[in-house]
Amino acid sequence: MQKLFPDAAAALEGVLRNDMLIASGGFGLCGIPERLLDAIRDSGVTGLTFASNNAGIDNEGIGKLLRTKQVKKMISSYVGENKEFERQFLAGELEVEFCPQGTLAERMRAGGAGIPGFYTKTGVGTQVAEGKEVKRFDTGEGPQDYILEEGIFADLSIVKAWKADETGNVVFRKTARNFNVPAATCGKVCVVEVEEIVPAGSLDPDCIHLPGVFVQRMIVGAPYDKKIEFRTVREAA
Repeated sequence: MQKLFPDAAAALEGVLRNDMLIASGGFGLCGIPERLLDAIRDSGVTGLTFASNNAGIDNEGIGKLLRTKQVKKMISSYVGENKEFERQFLAGELEVEFCPQGTLAERMRAGGAGIPGFYTKTGVGTQVAEGKEVKRFDTGEGPQDYILEEGIFADLSIVKAWKADETGNVVFRKTARNFNVPAATCGKVCVVEVEEIVPAGSLDPDCIHLPGVFVQRMIVGAPYDKKIEFRTVREAA
């Protein structure tokens, strides 16, 4: 199976449609699938729901698609650095499902494992629990309430990695792994952009973070610019 495509637009051809759910990896601007997000923006699809830790910043990451009004809903845990996100949310233009960070990662992982739901104590007694089933379990510390969270089953997963071999086995670099692994596994189709493709068999099996069985399509996105969310410098002496 040929998994390598010439560019992001080609890799997404026949996959994109209006009103789809997309799981996107990354944390802030670290490990975000930049080329794929640009291609989604350029495709013109609308009514999108994104499951992602955050929405980038105003003109980077998913923030670009917020600017073009292509995003209908965000399932996120941290959204504090995007002014356009804030404006659309407060104006009632954007639906937001806030989700605790660990719960979001587990919802993606559950979807990738075919698990429709799980119980967690996180969010019990808060707005996070509103409208969700609450059940009491005794795990050895006495009966306690847990809320039911649903797994995320996305139509499309888009992630960014350091390198991959020709069969789609993927390695992430340091903290850029973040949400990319669970996001990659929970989609019907997973498209990965990487910095480098290496020959099959050249990666140490013990160092592979995402097996190729989860990956349907790949592109080489390099070269990349190093983007920094906050630049802090000391005053000149």
